[in-house]
Amino acid sequence: MIQRMTSLLILILLLFLVDLYVFQALKTVISGLAPATQKYIKIGYWLLFVAAIIVFAIFANTPRHPVLPVKLYLTNIFFILYASKLLIVLFLLVDDVFRIGKLALNSMSTEPTFDPSRSKFLLQMGFLVAAVPFSAFVYGMVKGAYDYRVKRIKIKVPNLPAAFEGFKMLQISDLHTGSFQSQEPLREAVRLINKQEADVVFFTGDLVNNVVTELYPHVDTLKAIQAKHGVFSVLGNHDYGDYVSWSSPEAKRSNLQNLMETQQKMGWQLLMNEHRLLEKDGESIAILGVENWGNRANFPKYGDLEKAYSGSEKAPFKVLLSHDPSHWDGEINQTYKDIDLTLAGHTHGMQFGVNIPGLKWSPVQYVYKQWAGLYQKGQQYLYVNTGLGFIGYPGRVGFLPEITVFELQKA
Repeated sequence: MIQRMTSLLILILLLFLVDLYVFQALKTVISGLAPATQKYIKIGYWLLFVAAIIVFAIFANTPRHPVLPVKLYLTNIFFILYASKLLIVLFLLVDDVFRIGKLALNSMSTEPTFDPSRSKFLLQMGFLVAAVPFSAFVYGMVKGAYDYRVKRIKIKVPNLPAAFEGFKMLQISDLHTGSFQSQEPLREAVRLINKQEADVVFFTGDLVNNVVTELYPHVDTLKAIQAKHGVFSVLGNHDYGDYVSWSSPEAKRSNLQNLMETQQKMGWQLLMNEHRLLEKDGESIAILGVENWGNRANFPKYGDLEKAYSGSEKAPFKVLLSHDPSHWDGEINQTYKDIDLTLAGHTHGMQFGVNIPGLKWSPVQYVYKQWAGLYQKGQQYLYVNTGLGFIGYPGRVGFLPEITVFELQKA
């Protein structure tokens, strides 16, 4: 309790210092307005500071689970606001450097010639620059989170059985059902999924944020996903409940067991380090699925690819479902070179970035080598789906929620 109060006081102090510094820029920018207008803007500015403190103070003492909608959106709005203010701080620092230089030059002259007052133009630029990410993040919350996009990818391989020419595989990933505040967005996503008339649907992990109860309101919706050869899934790092303080190990195991059983009730085939053969016109391909396997120190290696692979050796074409894309370089393309296509998720594209023709950038690329889209090494492919849901920030900017349709073709 004392540690929490100390952290809150430190946060309040930091926010106050940021606001006090940015207030200097605000006074300069609005200096040309009528006095009454300036007064109301200044009052509104500090009322926002008070509101932020109240929000952070109240929600610092609320349980992490379940995530309340008002908590999710208010904390994110104020986080975005202060992140944007930090950009204004950068312009203020540049302005102060120039001012110090001018004061130094004036001190060396008997007749000061440099005006050391703040640059209104520079600070106006600061506010304009800060408005760009602020507007983008707010738009991402209002529109981007549910702006579902269908991506179509052709995979050409020489060893594809003739019966599977034109076979359509659909991938979704990272639903994070606990982040949805109503059922309609996922219903719309399922309508779009079924519209693709896929031969098979794959889900590559993170069905919940932390606990199985997050899934219950959406069971009937997800149960409605249709595919000629069924729906296959694997677990992601969030599905194990590793980020929850459980009352006992038994409670954690029960949560995972209920999650697995619920997927079964939905008609999904959960692959726990195992494989299935899909048959068509007397020919077959192998679908392998492993538990979460991360090649980074802070992610456990639950997956057992050797176990999943065993028995699938003779299948001419193999698809692997593995939640974490770091598994590809960590094991798959080193030891299992006949796995033609690996489907992963996990990164979300960090739910933020620039994604336009000719330019794909997100901060997550400094953490994961393969983080969004299609990658190839020799004859092996990896596709990293940026996810259909969201977690933490309730929105998406640049990397919109994704439904991926793969068409298999013989090279």
